[in-house]
Amino acid sequence: MGRSAKSSPHLLRRTDIVTKEQGPHAHPWNPLSELHGVQLAREMGLKRAMVAIARMPAGKESFVYHSHRHEEEWLYILSGQGVAEIDGAEYEVGPGDFMAFPAPSVAHHLRNPGPDELVYLMGGEFLPLEVADFPRHGKIMVRDGNDVAIFNAADQQAFAPPSDPPTDKAAKKKSKKK
Repeated sequence: MGRSAKSSPHLLRRTDIVTKEQGPHAHPWNPLSELHGVQLAREMGLKRAMVAIARMPAGKESFVYHSHRHEEEWLYILSGQGVAEIDGAEYEVGPGDFMAFPAPSVAHHLRNPGPDELVYLMGGEFLPLEVADFPRHGKIMVRDGNDVAIFNAADQQAFAPPSDPPTDKAAKKKSKKK
């Protein structure tokens, strides 16, 4: 059965994906961070799910060691060899390996120490509000829609809500005493 050349707003062809590839993308806190790829879900109009294809050159890394508090994330290795750091332990990964990080997730990171490009699919949720922790940098990211704020984790303080307001009876008693 031959492939049809017809187009559809629900189909992104391989040739279009290659043409739309962007990069390099890098995380500003990691000088070894470098990815090239396409946000497939965004290209097709998906707003709640994120799916991207990423190519990581030899000797490079994804972003930085991080965890998510609300959004789930996954990676599926298509080709190449890598090292995944998951919750402080390192694992060699290759074609067909799948990693999943249910929320709240453990910290994770991917690097390519090999001589060949590492290619993988990554995806997950894109919620209106997300909090990510960067334990090695002592930072917390809060994303509210497109607004992103970074905080020092050391500045975190427990929030104690104000004591309960007086009930109507207590308020009336207090006002009668005046």
